[in-house]
Amino acid sequence: MSNSNRPKFTYDYPRMLVTVDVVAFLKDANSESYKVLLIERANEPFKNSYALPGGFPEMHERLIDAAQRELLEETGLKSFNLTQLQAFDTPNRDPRDRNIAIAFTTMLTDQPMLKAGDDAASADWFPIEQLPPLAFDHAEIICAAKNFWKI
Repeated sequence: MSNSNRPKFTYDYPRMLVTVDVVAFLKDANSESYKVLLIERANEPFKNSYALPGGFPEMHERLIDAAQRELLEETGLKSFNLTQLQAFDTPNRDPRDRNIAIAFTTMLTDQPMLKAGDDAASADWFPIEQLPPLAFDHAEIICAAKNFWKI
């Protein structure tokens, strides 16, 4: 890429941002159906669109701790055993800047109460066969998590 086509940065060397996302599945105890936890975004980008719970780690946080915190802040859920799934690094996956997402996943069998907060307008469980249009590359992240759990 030539210098004239390179994005403008406020520092000499471009740096990537890092976010965490959580794919929480809920398995129906009476059937083989699954739901996934989504939030409705209260802010841009993708305001009013559905997305996975997640966000930016604090400078002092480990990624898993940031994922737990974001899950709590946006949905009211806490203390779940999260497994790191993979990194998602497609350029332009986030319109704000170059961003790498580290995704975590968990499987629940009991439906906990949800309480949307922070930058989530709402939080709800959606059948994985009937997902709304999703923000960012979250459909790809959910697909990877489904493969991980062999759903």
